Amino acid sequence: MPVISGKGIGRRKPLFEDFSIPAPPSASGDGGLTLRDLVEFVVREEVKAFQQRQVDRRFIRALTAREIDAAAEKGKVDSGGSDVEPQAVDAEAAVGTALQAFEDGLYLIAIDDRQEPNLDAQVFIRPDSRITFIRLTLLAGG
Repeated sequence: MPVISGKGIGRRKPLFEDFSIPAPPSASGDGGLTLRDLVEFVVREEVKAFQQRQVDRRFIRALTAREIDAAAEKGKVDSGGSDVEPQAVDAEAAVGTALQAFEDGLYLIAIDDRQEPNLDAQVFIRPDSRITFIRLTLLAGG
């Protein structure tokens, strides 16, 4: 499964932990699809994952000592049981925002260490591909 990673210019730490997604359905066969389709697929998969995490947080679960230690290291131990209403997410709006941000130059995308600057270009995804989203930092006073 392709791996998604996030980096920020001038940051040593990644923007988020790497995660995997299933291969996009239109990538079957020769593995080609447009970068626009890939961004849309990744955003929709993340919206689904976010919604599932909200559902999972509603249930109380027992934590192992290792999970408690790892969570404490990150600064928050949470065993679930949240009564907070799930946040509604509009997948269409999220896709639109992601595509607009790319067109506005707020982030770049590299597939297997090769940058692709055109949303309509065909890209090829393999099961072991790494898709890196690189957030650009705007300079003040320039």
